[in-house]
Amino acid sequence: MSRPRIAVTIMPLDNRRDVLVSTAVAAERRGFEGFFLPETWALDTTVVLAEAAVKTERITLGTGILNVWSRSPGTLAMAAATLASLSGGRFVLGLGASTAQLTEGLHDVPYRTPTARLRRAITQVRALLRGDRIPLAEATGARALKLNLPPGPDVPIYLAALADESVRAAGELADAWMPFLYPWSQLAAGSALLREGLARRPDGTPVPLICPSVPTVVAEDPVAARDGAAWFVAFYLTTMGPLYRQSLVRQGFGKEVEAVLAANTPRQQGIVPADAEILLEQLTVFGTPAQARSRLARWHRAGAAMPILLLKPHLALKEIELTLDAFRPMLESDTVARA
Repeated sequence: MSRPRIAVTIMPLDNRRDVLVSTAVAAERRGFEGFFLPETWALDTTVVLAEAAVKTERITLGTGILNVWSRSPGTLAMAAATLASLSGGRFVLGLGASTAQLTEGLHDVPYRTPTARLRRAITQVRALLRGDRIPLAEATGARALKLNLPPGPDVPIYLAALADESVRAAGELADAWMPFLYPWSQLAAGSALLREGLARRPDGTPVPLICPSVPTVVAEDPVAARDGAAWFVAFYLTTMGPLYRQSLVRQGFGKEVEAVLAANTPRQQGIVPADAEILLEQLTVFGTPAQARSRLARWHRAGAAMPILLLKPHLALKEIELTLDAFRPMLESDTVARA
């Protein structure tokens, strides 16, 4: 069996540009497949990835994700074409609908019909990247333009999605699906949704890759690692709106979600109680280096083509190195087949 593919990213609360770029370089040296960066309300991810592109040679670089509200399809296409050229064809464009709070609270754009917005953005970006004129959807009376660039190799588009119809849209329109806080035991159900969407495409189109973003905490002390994983789950379920809570409730984890909310009331304390332990096992990778490798192997066996390990923000460099080094045995062997 070929060695597993693993990528890495860092939670967007970390805005240390030098650390983000050095992590991409360190991940490449250790054999990681990809380095992805999200964008929220701090650094411009495309600029940081441009710096990473000139300091690396092999690793895939991707946005994980850019939202489809803050940039027009034309701007997204220009950024993708530029980064693909700068990286020598190593760029992946990760897109998503993001959240109403970020869209409206930072970009002053109404958050309406997000799946339709995703569909339109992907269709228009693909047309521009292949050298066509943009298929206008709003200013239909205008003269449609195209990029003043020669068409390059196809830029893969990865789509972040949680709701069933959005996952089907990933199957229909994208090259990969990037779920977040999506239980590994549900990846098979997600794959079925992808195939439903794929049925709308021409015969012979490959099934999109499954590239889940997985909160990851590695420490020599397993208790400290478990606490770090609990912080991740509690943070996203209590402070990031209803999106992730609703997704997990739909998938049968309603009682566990309620237990986490109760344990973190009146304020978020990073607690996942014992009766919600399954959320840590289903949503995260944590433990000592050996334990983390074993937990990550479950994601590969469940159908993940390339899990994207999401690191906590503001880690010390030695903590980042410990985490990256923990997975080197997997990157150098067929560990997944034996784990």
